[in-house]
Amino acid sequence: MSNTPFVHTNRPGPRAKRLQEMLRVDHAGEYGAVQIYKGQRAVFDRLPQKARLSGLLKEMEEGEQKHLKAFDGLLAEHKARPTAFAPVWNIAGFALGAGTALMGEKAAMACTSAVEEVIEKHYAEQAEELGDTEPELRDTILEFREDELEHKDTAIAEGAEDAPGYGLLKGVIQAGCHLAIRLSEKV
Repeated sequence: MSNTPFVHTNRPGPRAKRLQEMLRVDHAGEYGAVQIYKGQRAVFDRLPQKARLSGLLKEMEEGEQKHLKAFDGLLAEHKARPTAFAPVWNIAGFALGAGTALMGEKAAMACTSAVEEVIEKHYAEQAEELGDTEPELRDTILEFREDELEHKDTAIAEGAEDAPGYGLLKGVIQAGCHLAIRLSEKV
């Protein structure tokens, strides 16, 4: 008989841990998206000639708020914690939104298009990974993916690809998004 006491931990198994990582990063992504739209609106809401654009950004922000609220509930349901990087994503998201808005309408739309493209692809990969193991979560993610595709299409229709330096701007923003995903999954 061993003298080593049995130590019980509440650590989740590998599958539950992976699910918590998914939820953590999705929550962080939606949180960041809300902050980006808030930053863009902080600029455009002050310009009466940009009222139509501000209204469009508000609608997209409301969609992201709906997603964020759903992930708030899913984090609690699956006993997952939000990312420790939330304060960073708060500042970075707002700064990215405000910064691209200050560069102009098309740059703001380029930002939206770039971010939404990363998110929708990420959601597609997650849905595939989940398969039939978590059908409700998979369906929620696929529903949110459709919303992200709609936001991306709206941004492109609003001139995202006509932004000066679009390719560079898109590349930098998407690299930042991929880094944020990796960090938020683990931390």
